[in-house]
Amino acid sequence: MRFEERDVGGGRAPGVLQIVNPDPRYTRVQLIEPTTRGYLYLAARVGAGALPVVLPSAGRAALIREVKDLARPLEREEGVISTHTFRAIVRPPTGRLSAYLKERRAGLRRADFDLMVLIQTASPGDAERVQASRPYAAIVETLTRAAGGVWSMRARNVKRIADVDTSPGGLFLFNHFVAEDRSVMFDLWDYLACWYRVETGLANSVAMAPADGQPADYAIVNWARWDASPAHHFWTQLSKRSFWRYVVKNLDANHAAAMPIYCRLA
Repeated sequence: MRFEERDVGGGRAPGVLQIVNPDPRYTRVQLIEPTTRGYLYLAARVGAGALPVVLPSAGRAALIREVKDLARPLEREEGVISTHTFRAIVRPPTGRLSAYLKERRAGLRRADFDLMVLIQTASPGDAERVQASRPYAAIVETLTRAAGGVWSMRARNVKRIADVDTSPGGLFLFNHFVAEDRSVMFDLWDYLACWYRVETGLANSVAMAPADGQPADYAIVNWARWDASPAHHFWTQLSKRSFWRYVVKNLDANHAAAMPIYCRLA
């Protein structure tokens, strides 16, 4: 793979990462070794509506209670480390801003979920076995019956800034990245993560990629957390000129897009 960190006006060569509006503050983010854990990610659309702010829903609240009850036997499965359920609170309207999403509107799976479940296991092999278990199937069946759509992925960690703290109170993010070239997206992620570290204080992040044989709708699903209010976090991002010149422009230049969902622990 050859990388070009340059500000160019022409198109991107295939397989080449292009960094436009380069800035010495935003280089490759410092990473630690990926975990050896396995991950099972379930995401459902219950009733999020079309607004960026996900309003409370009695039906979603009832489904969350049911899913958390079903997760208890799953947590007793060999190799399961943790099971966490999240409810979406904000889904930024990136489809209106991203050139790639506008161009590929018909061919991409939109990340419009409002209920997410993340299961961590001791190893990728444990995740594969748990995925075939009856307690996992019970959660999938319940979500499928109640939600307007369910998407699932068995994943591995490919990049890590630090582990995500799962104690209550945090503002969590699941960011769904799509790209014309998955290998370019993997490298671009380093630069985007550096911007978030410098400009928003991001101190943790676990980037998950599909395991072999799993749905590859998203090149990366990134999981992260801030200890900040949503209003403060969004102001920190959107008020910065560099967000538009660096983050948005580099996604567009590399034929890629992010579909973030901000959430709370349920």
